[in-house]
Amino acid sequence: MKNANQFNGMKILVLGLAKSGCAASSLLHASGAHVTVNDASPEAGNEEAAELRSKGIHVICGGHPADILDAGYDIVVKNPGIPYSNSVIVEAIGKGIPVWTEIELASRISEAPIVGITGSNGKTTTTTLLYHMLNIGNKHPLIAGNIGTVSCTVAEKATQDNIIVLEASSFQLMGIDTFQPKIAIWTNLYDAHLDYHGTSEAYAVAKYGITKNQTAEDYFIYNDDQPKLRKYAARSSAVKVPFSLTGMKENGISADDEQIYWNGKPYVLRSVIKLPGQHNLENILAATAAAILLGCDKKAIESVLSSFTGVRHRMQFVKELQGRKFYNDSKATNTLATKSALAAFDVPTILIAGGLDRGQSFEELRPYMSDVKAVVAVGETAGKFAEFAASCGIEIIMMAEDVQDAVRKAYPLTVAGDIILLSPACASWDQYPSFEARGNQFIEAVMEL
Repeated sequence: MKNANQFNGMKILVLGLAKSGCAASSLLHASGAHVTVNDASPEAGNEEAAELRSKGIHVICGGHPADILDAGYDIVVKNPGIPYSNSVIVEAIGKGIPVWTEIELASRISEAPIVGITGSNGKTTTTTLLYHMLNIGNKHPLIAGNIGTVSCTVAEKATQDNIIVLEASSFQLMGIDTFQPKIAIWTNLYDAHLDYHGTSEAYAVAKYGITKNQTAEDYFIYNDDQPKLRKYAARSSAVKVPFSLTGMKENGISADDEQIYWNGKPYVLRSVIKLPGQHNLENILAATAAAILLGCDKKAIESVLSSFTGVRHRMQFVKELQGRKFYNDSKATNTLATKSALAAFDVPTILIAGGLDRGQSFEELRPYMSDVKAVVAVGETAGKFAEFAASCGIEIIMMAEDVQDAVRKAYPLTVAGDIILLSPACASWDQYPSFEARGNQFIEAVMEL
Protein backbone atom coordinates (compact mmCIF):
# COMPACT_ATOMS: atom_id res chain seq x y z
CA MET A 1 0.00 0.00 0.00
CA LYS A 2 1.50 3.31 -1.08
CA ASN A 3 1.37 6.54 0.94
CA ALA A 4 0.17 4.58 3.96
CA ASN A 5 0.40 7.60 6.26
CA GLN A 6 -1.45 10.12 4.09
CA PHE A 7 -4.58 9.95 6.28
CA ASN A 8 -2.73 9.88 9.60
CA GLY A 9 -4.26 12.33 12.06
CA MET A 10 -7.13 13.36 9.76
CA LYS A 11 -10.71 13.57 11.01
CA ILE A 12 -12.89 11.62 8.58
CA LEU A 13 -16.63 11.01 8.57
CA VAL A 14 -17.79 7.82 6.85
CA LEU A 15 -21.45 8.11 5.90
CA GLY A 16 -23.21 4.79 5.55
CA LEU A 17 -22.17 1.33 6.66
CA ALA A 18 -22.72 -1.52 4.18
CA LYS A 19 -19.67 -3.16 2.59
CA SER A 20 -18.01 -0.02 1.26
CA GLY A 21 -18.49 1.96 4.47
CA CYS A 22 -17.11 -0.81 6.68
CA ALA A 23 -14.11 -1.34 4.39
CA ALA A 24 -13.32 2.38 4.16
CA SER A 25 -13.67 2.84 7.93
CA SER A 26 -11.34 -0.05 8.72
CA LEU A 27 -8.74 1.11 6.20
CA LEU A 28 -8.76 4.72 7.39
CA HIS A 29 -8.65 3.72 11.05
CA ALA A 30 -5.68 1.43 10.41
CA SER A 31 -4.00 4.35 8.59
CA GLY A 32 -4.17 6.52 11.67
CA ALA A 33 -7.24 8.60 10.87
CA HIS A 34 -9.80 9.60 13.50
CA VAL A 35 -12.90 7.97 12.03
CA THR A 36 -16.56 8.50 12.83
CA VAL A 37 -19.16 6.35 11.09
CA ASN A 38 -22.75 7.55 10.78
CA ASP A 39 -25.56 5.32 9.52
CA ALA A 40 -29.31 5.84 9.44
CA SER A 41 -30.11 2.21 10.31
CA PRO A 42 -31.22 1.34 13.85
CA GLU A 43 -28.72 0.54 16.56
CA ALA A 44 -30.38 -2.69 17.71
CA GLY A 45 -28.76 -5.79 16.26
CA ASN A 46 -26.39 -3.86 14.02
CA GLU A 47 -23.49 -6.31 13.71
CA GLU A 48 -21.46 -4.04 11.40
CA ALA A 49 -21.57 -1.22 13.95
CA ALA A 50 -20.53 -3.59 16.74
CA GLU A 51 -17.60 -4.89 14.72
CA LEU A 52 -16.31 -1.38 13.97
CA ARG A 53 -16.65 -0.36 17.61
CA SER A 54 -14.57 -3.38 18.61
CA LYS A 55 -11.76 -1.84 16.55
CA GLY A 56 -12.08 1.47 18.40
CA ILE A 57 -14.03 3.30 15.70
CA HIS A 58 -16.73 5.77 16.78
CA VAL A 59 -20.14 4.79 15.34
CA ILE A 60 -23.41 6.76 15.41
CA CYS A 61 -26.53 4.86 14.30
CA GLY A 62 -30.23 5.61 14.04
CA GLY A 63 -30.12 8.82 11.99
CA HIS A 64 -27.96 11.80 11.05
CA PRO A 65 -27.50 14.28 13.94
CA ALA A 66 -28.05 17.87 12.81
CA ASP A 67 -24.73 18.96 14.28
CA ILE A 68 -22.63 16.02 13.09
CA LEU A 69 -20.34 18.17 10.91
CA ASP A 70 -19.57 20.56 13.77
CA ALA A 71 -16.71 18.24 14.75
CA GLY A 72 -14.71 19.69 11.84
CA TYR A 73 -14.02 16.84 9.45
CA ASP A 74 -11.33 16.95 6.78
CA ILE A 75 -13.11 14.48 4.46
CA VAL A 76 -16.49 12.78 4.14
CA VAL A 77 -16.49 9.31 2.57
CA LYS A 78 -20.00 8.31 1.57
CA ASN A 79 -21.71 5.14 0.47
CA PRO A 80 -22.34 5.46 -3.30
CA GLY A 81 -26.06 4.89 -2.89
CA ILE A 82 -26.56 7.89 -0.62
CA PRO A 83 -27.92 10.72 -2.79
CA TYR A 84 -26.32 14.13 -2.92
CA SER A 85 -29.60 15.57 -1.65
CA ASN A 86 -28.83 14.01 1.76
CA SER A 87 -28.69 16.82 4.32
CA VAL A 88 -25.22 15.88 5.60
CA ILE A 89 -23.81 15.78 2.07
CA VAL A 90 -25.42 19.12 1.16
CA GLU A 91 -23.95 20.74 4.27
CA ALA A 92 -20.51 19.18 3.72
CA ILE A 93 -20.34 20.47 0.15
CA GLY A 94 -21.50 23.87 1.36
CA LYS A 95 -18.65 23.94 3.87
CA GLY A 96 -16.10 22.94 1.24
CA ILE A 97 -15.43 19.51 2.75
CA PRO A 98 -14.36 16.97 0.08
CA VAL A 99 -16.98 14.23 -0.40
CA TRP A 100 -15.50 10.98 -1.72
CA THR A 101 -16.56 7.44 -2.47
CA GLU A 102 -14.21 4.63 -1.58
CA ILE A 103 -12.79 4.21 -5.09
CA GLU A 104 -10.96 7.49 -4.45
CA LEU A 105 -9.29 5.84 -1.46
CA ALA A 106 -8.38 2.85 -3.63
CA SER A 107 -6.77 5.07 -6.24
CA ARG A 108 -4.70 6.90 -3.62
CA ILE A 109 -3.26 3.81 -1.95
CA SER A 110 -2.93 1.29 -4.80
CA GLU A 111 0.54 0.15 -5.80
CA ALA A 112 -1.02 -1.71 -8.73
CA PRO A 113 -2.16 -0.01 -11.94
CA ILE A 114 -5.94 0.29 -12.18
CA VAL A 115 -8.15 -0.44 -15.17
CA GLY A 116 -11.39 1.45 -14.56
CA ILE A 117 -14.47 0.23 -16.45
CA THR A 118 -17.80 2.02 -16.66
CA GLY A 119 -20.80 2.20 -18.97
CA SER A 120 -24.57 2.14 -18.94
CA ASN A 121 -24.50 -1.51 -20.01
CA GLY A 122 -21.83 -4.15 -20.42
CA LYS A 123 -19.38 -3.10 -17.74
CA THR A 124 -19.68 -6.34 -15.75
CA THR A 125 -19.18 -8.50 -18.83
CA THR A 126 -16.24 -6.36 -19.97
CA THR A 127 -14.69 -6.49 -16.50
CA THR A 128 -15.06 -10.27 -16.35
CA LEU A 129 -13.68 -10.82 -19.84
CA LEU A 130 -10.62 -8.68 -19.15
CA TYR A 131 -10.02 -10.36 -15.79
CA HIS A 132 -9.98 -13.81 -17.42
CA MET A 133 -7.69 -12.65 -20.25
CA LEU A 134 -5.20 -11.21 -17.78
CA ASN A 135 -5.47 -14.22 -15.50
CA ILE A 136 -4.71 -16.71 -18.27
CA GLY A 137 -1.99 -14.32 -19.46
CA ASN A 138 -0.29 -14.47 -16.03
CA LYS A 139 -0.75 -10.75 -15.33
CA HIS A 140 -2.00 -11.40 -11.76
CA PRO A 141 -5.27 -9.43 -11.97
CA LEU A 142 -7.46 -8.58 -9.00
CA ILE A 143 -11.14 -7.84 -9.56
CA ALA A 144 -12.80 -5.00 -7.62
CA GLY A 145 -15.71 -2.62 -7.42
CA ASN A 146 -19.36 -3.41 -8.15
CA ILE A 147 -18.52 -6.87 -9.41
CA GLY A 148 -16.23 -8.02 -6.62
CA THR A 149 -14.57 -7.01 -3.39
CA VAL A 150 -14.69 -3.39 -2.24
CA SER A 151 -12.03 -1.49 -4.17
CA CYS A 152 -10.08 -0.05 -1.25
CA THR A 153 -9.81 -3.51 0.33
CA VAL A 154 -8.34 -4.89 -2.91
CA ALA A 155 -6.00 -1.89 -3.30
CA GLU A 156 -4.76 -2.29 0.27
CA LYS A 157 -3.43 -5.76 -0.56
CA ALA A 158 -2.32 -5.19 -4.17
CA THR A 159 1.33 -5.00 -5.18
CA GLN A 160 3.12 -3.63 -8.23
CA ASP A 161 2.88 -7.11 -9.75
CA ASN A 162 -0.92 -6.99 -9.82
CA ILE A 163 -3.42 -5.25 -12.08
CA ILE A 164 -6.70 -4.11 -10.52
CA VAL A 165 -9.70 -4.48 -12.82
CA LEU A 166 -12.30 -2.17 -11.31
CA GLU A 167 -15.95 -1.86 -12.32
CA ALA A 168 -17.11 1.67 -11.47
CA SER A 169 -20.67 2.99 -11.40
CA SER A 170 -21.76 6.57 -12.00
CA PHE A 171 -22.57 6.79 -8.28
CA GLN A 172 -18.98 5.93 -7.39
CA LEU A 173 -17.48 8.20 -10.05
CA MET A 174 -19.32 11.23 -8.68
CA GLY A 175 -17.23 10.92 -5.53
CA ILE A 176 -13.71 11.17 -6.96
CA ASP A 177 -10.99 13.80 -6.73
CA THR A 178 -7.70 12.42 -8.10
CA PHE A 179 -8.90 8.96 -9.24
CA GLN A 180 -6.79 8.18 -12.31
CA PRO A 181 -6.89 4.71 -13.88
CA LYS A 182 -4.00 3.71 -16.12
CA ILE A 183 -6.59 2.43 -18.59
CA ALA A 184 -10.17 3.68 -18.64
CA ILE A 185 -12.99 1.96 -20.52
CA TRP A 186 -16.37 3.55 -21.26
CA THR A 187 -18.52 0.89 -22.92
CA ASN A 188 -21.56 2.98 -23.90
CA LEU A 189 -23.84 5.81 -22.81
CA TYR A 190 -27.62 5.57 -22.48
CA ASP A 191 -29.98 7.35 -20.12
CA ALA A 192 -30.00 5.61 -16.74
CA HIS A 193 -30.33 6.40 -13.03
CA LEU A 194 -31.99 9.73 -13.78
CA ASP A 195 -33.82 9.50 -10.46
CA TYR A 196 -30.37 9.83 -8.82
CA HIS A 197 -28.59 12.19 -11.23
CA GLY A 198 -31.55 14.33 -12.26
CA THR A 199 -30.60 14.86 -15.91
CA SER A 200 -28.99 12.95 -18.76
CA GLU A 201 -26.14 15.46 -18.82
CA ALA A 202 -25.44 15.05 -15.11
CA TYR A 203 -25.35 11.28 -15.53
CA ALA A 204 -22.95 11.55 -18.49
CA VAL A 205 -20.69 13.98 -16.61
CA ALA A 206 -20.50 11.49 -13.73
CA LYS A 207 -19.47 8.73 -16.15
CA TYR A 208 -16.83 11.04 -17.65
CA GLY A 209 -15.06 10.81 -14.30
CA ILE A 210 -13.54 7.55 -15.54
CA THR A 211 -11.13 9.56 -17.74
CA LYS A 212 -11.23 13.17 -16.54
CA ASN A 213 -7.99 12.89 -14.51
CA GLN A 214 -6.09 10.84 -17.07
CA THR A 215 -2.97 12.22 -18.76
CA ALA A 216 -1.10 11.53 -21.99
CA GLU A 217 0.56 8.58 -20.23
CA ASP A 218 -2.81 6.81 -19.84
CA TYR A 219 -5.24 5.14 -22.27
CA PHE A 220 -8.94 5.76 -22.82
CA ILE A 221 -10.92 3.02 -24.60
CA TYR A 222 -14.36 4.18 -25.71
CA ASN A 223 -17.30 3.41 -27.98
CA ASP A 224 -16.63 5.33 -31.19
CA ASP A 225 -20.01 4.33 -32.64
CA GLN A 226 -21.82 6.69 -30.25
CA PRO A 227 -21.55 10.38 -31.22
CA LYS A 228 -22.42 11.59 -27.73
CA LEU A 229 -19.63 9.45 -26.27
CA ARG A 230 -17.17 10.75 -28.87
CA LYS A 231 -17.97 14.24 -27.57
CA TYR A 232 -16.74 13.30 -24.12
CA ALA A 233 -13.77 11.40 -25.50
CA ALA A 234 -12.59 14.60 -27.19
CA ARG A 235 -12.16 16.15 -23.74
CA SER A 236 -9.89 13.38 -22.47
CA SER A 237 -6.13 13.97 -22.29
CA ALA A 238 -5.39 10.24 -22.48
CA VAL A 239 -4.25 8.33 -25.56
CA LYS A 240 -7.56 7.54 -27.24
CA VAL A 241 -8.33 3.96 -28.27
CA PRO A 242 -11.72 3.84 -30.02
CA PHE A 243 -13.68 0.64 -30.63
CA SER A 244 -16.20 0.22 -33.42
CA LEU A 245 -18.45 -2.39 -35.02
CA THR A 246 -18.65 -0.60 -38.37
CA GLY A 247 -15.80 -2.36 -40.14
CA MET A 248 -12.02 -2.06 -40.17
CA LYS A 249 -10.57 1.14 -38.69
CA GLU A 250 -6.96 2.30 -39.03
CA ASN A 251 -6.62 2.96 -35.32
CA GLY A 252 -8.04 1.34 -32.22
CA ILE A 253 -9.96 -1.92 -32.31
CA SER A 254 -12.79 -2.73 -34.69
CA ALA A 255 -14.74 -5.58 -36.22
CA ASP A 256 -16.62 -6.63 -39.34
CA ASP A 257 -18.46 -9.87 -40.05
CA GLU A 258 -15.24 -11.85 -40.39
CA GLN A 259 -12.48 -10.35 -38.25
CA ILE A 260 -11.48 -8.31 -35.24
CA TYR A 261 -8.87 -5.73 -36.23
CA TRP A 262 -6.21 -4.06 -34.10
CA ASN A 263 -4.98 -0.77 -35.58
CA GLY A 264 -6.34 -1.79 -38.98
CA LYS A 265 -4.70 -5.21 -39.10
CA PRO A 266 -6.48 -8.57 -38.68
CA TYR A 267 -6.13 -9.80 -35.12
CA VAL A 268 -8.56 -12.68 -34.55
CA LEU A 269 -11.37 -14.36 -36.47
CA ARG A 270 -14.94 -13.64 -35.35
CA SER A 271 -15.66 -17.37 -35.61
CA VAL A 272 -13.53 -17.93 -32.48
CA ILE A 273 -16.01 -16.02 -30.30
CA LYS A 274 -18.55 -18.00 -28.28
CA LEU A 275 -20.42 -15.13 -26.57
CA PRO A 276 -23.48 -14.12 -28.66
CA GLY A 277 -24.78 -10.64 -29.49
CA GLN A 278 -23.58 -7.40 -31.04
CA HIS A 279 -23.65 -5.71 -27.64
CA ASN A 280 -21.33 -8.40 -26.32
CA LEU A 281 -19.03 -7.89 -29.31
CA GLU A 282 -18.61 -4.30 -28.11
CA ASN A 283 -17.64 -5.63 -24.67
CA ILE A 284 -15.21 -8.06 -26.31
CA LEU A 285 -13.53 -5.29 -28.30
CA ALA A 286 -13.11 -3.12 -25.21
CA ALA A 287 -11.68 -5.94 -23.09
CA THR A 288 -9.40 -7.15 -25.88
CA ALA A 289 -7.99 -3.66 -26.44
CA ALA A 290 -7.17 -3.33 -22.74
CA ALA A 291 -5.59 -6.78 -22.64
CA ILE A 292 -3.38 -5.95 -25.64
CA LEU A 293 -2.30 -2.63 -24.08
CA LEU A 294 -1.38 -4.49 -20.89
CA GLY A 295 0.86 -6.89 -22.82
CA CYS A 296 -1.42 -9.89 -22.66
CA ASP A 297 -0.46 -12.76 -24.94
CA LYS A 298 -2.73 -13.28 -27.96
CA LYS A 299 -3.16 -16.96 -27.08
CA ALA A 300 -4.59 -15.99 -23.68
CA ILE A 301 -7.05 -13.60 -25.33
CA GLU A 302 -8.14 -16.21 -27.90
CA SER A 303 -8.54 -18.80 -25.16
CA VAL A 304 -11.06 -16.60 -23.35
CA LEU A 305 -12.92 -15.62 -26.52
CA SER A 306 -13.30 -19.28 -27.48
CA SER A 307 -14.59 -20.42 -24.08
CA PHE A 308 -16.39 -17.52 -22.34
CA THR A 309 -20.17 -17.91 -22.57
CA GLY A 310 -21.32 -15.08 -20.34
CA VAL A 311 -21.47 -13.69 -16.82
CA ARG A 312 -24.04 -15.30 -14.56
CA HIS A 313 -27.45 -13.71 -15.18
CA ARG A 314 -26.13 -11.63 -18.12
CA MET A 315 -26.83 -13.53 -21.34
CA GLN A 316 -25.51 -16.60 -19.56
CA PHE A 317 -25.64 -19.81 -21.56
CA VAL A 318 -27.11 -22.35 -19.14
CA LYS A 319 -27.55 -25.62 -21.02
CA GLU A 320 -28.48 -27.31 -24.27
CA LEU A 321 -31.20 -29.92 -23.92
CA GLN A 322 -32.26 -32.00 -26.95
CA GLY A 323 -31.21 -29.20 -29.28
CA ARG A 324 -32.84 -26.40 -27.28
CA LYS A 325 -30.51 -23.76 -25.80
CA PHE A 326 -31.36 -21.93 -22.58
CA TYR A 327 -30.06 -18.41 -21.81
CA ASN A 328 -30.35 -16.64 -18.47
CA ASP A 329 -30.50 -12.86 -18.90
CA SER A 330 -32.19 -12.06 -15.59
CA LYS A 331 -30.05 -8.92 -15.30
CA ALA A 332 -32.13 -7.45 -18.16
CA THR A 333 -34.23 -5.24 -15.90
CA ASN A 334 -35.17 -2.75 -18.63
CA THR A 335 -36.20 -2.79 -22.29
CA LEU A 336 -32.76 -1.63 -23.46
CA ALA A 337 -31.13 -4.78 -22.10
CA THR A 338 -33.85 -7.08 -23.45
CA LYS A 339 -33.59 -5.40 -26.85
CA SER A 340 -29.89 -6.30 -26.95
CA ALA A 341 -30.66 -9.87 -25.91
CA LEU A 342 -33.29 -10.37 -28.62
CA ALA A 343 -30.96 -8.86 -31.22
CA ALA A 344 -28.32 -11.47 -30.33
CA PHE A 345 -30.30 -14.33 -31.89
CA ASP A 346 -31.77 -14.98 -35.33
CA VAL A 347 -33.48 -18.29 -34.54
CA PRO A 348 -36.95 -19.01 -33.10
CA THR A 349 -37.06 -17.81 -29.51
CA ILE A 350 -39.42 -18.43 -26.61
CA LEU A 351 -39.18 -15.31 -24.48
CA ILE A 352 -39.86 -15.34 -20.74
CA ALA A 353 -40.48 -11.75 -19.67
CA GLY A 354 -42.22 -9.58 -17.11
CA GLY A 355 -41.74 -8.47 -13.54
CA LEU A 356 -42.13 -5.35 -11.44
CA ASP A 357 -44.57 -2.84 -12.91
CA ARG A 358 -42.97 0.60 -13.00
CA GLY A 359 -45.41 1.89 -15.58
CA GLN A 360 -42.95 1.28 -18.39
CA SER A 361 -43.81 0.73 -22.05
CA PHE A 362 -42.45 -2.24 -23.99
CA GLU A 363 -42.83 -0.50 -27.34
CA GLU A 364 -39.06 -0.21 -27.78
CA LEU A 365 -38.92 -4.01 -28.17
CA ARG A 366 -41.32 -4.16 -31.14
CA PRO A 367 -38.67 -4.16 -33.91
CA TYR A 368 -36.85 -7.02 -32.15
CA MET A 369 -39.80 -9.40 -31.70
CA SER A 370 -39.71 -10.88 -35.22
CA ASP A 371 -37.91 -14.07 -34.15
CA VAL A 372 -40.02 -14.54 -31.00
CA LYS A 373 -42.37 -17.43 -31.67
CA ALA A 374 -43.88 -17.56 -28.17
CA VAL A 375 -44.01 -15.49 -24.99
CA VAL A 376 -44.43 -16.73 -21.43
CA ALA A 377 -45.26 -13.74 -19.24
CA VAL A 378 -44.65 -13.51 -15.48
CA GLY A 379 -44.95 -11.03 -12.64
CA GLU A 380 -46.91 -7.82 -12.20
CA THR A 381 -46.48 -6.86 -15.85
CA ALA A 382 -47.56 -10.27 -17.19
CA GLY A 383 -50.86 -8.96 -18.52
CA LYS A 384 -49.31 -5.85 -20.01
CA PHE A 385 -46.51 -7.84 -21.68
CA ALA A 386 -49.02 -10.37 -23.02
CA GLU A 387 -51.02 -7.53 -24.62
CA PHE A 388 -47.85 -6.12 -26.13
CA ALA A 389 -46.84 -9.54 -27.51
CA ALA A 390 -50.27 -9.99 -29.06
CA SER A 391 -49.98 -6.59 -30.74
CA CYS A 392 -46.70 -7.82 -32.29
CA GLY A 393 -48.56 -10.69 -33.93
CA ILE A 394 -47.26 -13.40 -31.61
CA GLU A 395 -49.86 -16.15 -31.49
CA ILE A 396 -48.53 -18.31 -28.66
CA ILE A 397 -48.78 -16.40 -25.38
CA MET A 398 -48.93 -18.01 -21.97
CA MET A 399 -49.07 -16.75 -18.39
CA ALA A 400 -46.98 -18.29 -15.62
CA GLU A 401 -46.94 -17.97 -11.86
CA ASP A 402 -43.18 -17.45 -11.67
CA VAL A 403 -39.98 -18.20 -13.59
CA GLN A 404 -39.96 -21.86 -12.58
CA ASP A 405 -43.49 -22.29 -13.89
CA ALA A 406 -42.51 -20.36 -17.03
CA VAL A 407 -39.70 -22.79 -17.85
CA ARG A 408 -42.03 -25.75 -17.48
CA LYS A 409 -44.57 -24.12 -19.80
CA ALA A 410 -42.00 -22.88 -22.32
CA TYR A 411 -40.20 -26.17 -22.98
CA PRO A 412 -43.15 -27.99 -24.62
CA LEU A 413 -43.47 -25.08 -27.06
CA THR A 414 -40.01 -25.72 -28.52
CA VAL A 415 -38.39 -27.87 -31.16
CA ALA A 416 -34.71 -28.58 -31.72
CA GLY A 417 -32.88 -25.39 -32.72
CA ASP A 418 -35.06 -23.09 -30.61
CA ILE A 419 -33.87 -20.86 -27.80
CA ILE A 420 -35.57 -20.32 -24.44
CA LEU A 421 -34.54 -16.88 -23.21
CA LEU A 422 -35.21 -15.34 -19.81
CA SER A 423 -34.88 -11.62 -20.45
CA PRO A 424 -37.56 -9.98 -18.33
CA ALA A 425 -37.28 -6.28 -19.33
CA CYS A 426 -38.41 -5.57 -15.77
CA ALA A 427 -36.98 -5.48 -12.27
CA SER A 428 -37.46 -8.56 -10.11
CA TRP A 429 -38.75 -7.10 -6.85
CA ASP A 430 -42.40 -8.02 -7.38
CA GLN A 431 -41.57 -11.69 -6.79
CA TYR A 432 -37.85 -11.98 -5.97
CA PRO A 433 -35.40 -10.18 -3.68
CA SER A 434 -32.99 -9.66 -6.58
CA PHE A 435 -32.39 -10.41 -10.25
CA GLU A 436 -29.84 -12.99 -9.06
CA ALA A 437 -32.54 -14.91 -7.17
CA ARG A 438 -34.77 -14.80 -10.25
CA GLY A 439 -31.94 -16.07 -12.48
CA ASN A 440 -31.03 -18.81 -10.03
CA GLN A 441 -34.60 -20.10 -10.10
CA PHE A 442 -34.43 -20.15 -13.91
CA ILE A 443 -31.21 -22.18 -13.82
CA GLU A 444 -32.66 -24.61 -11.28
CA ALA A 445 -35.81 -25.06 -13.36
CA VAL A 446 -33.74 -25.78 -16.49
CA MET A 447 -31.68 -28.37 -14.63
CA GLU A 448 -34.88 -30.03 -13.39
CA LEU A 449 -35.95 -30.60 -16.98
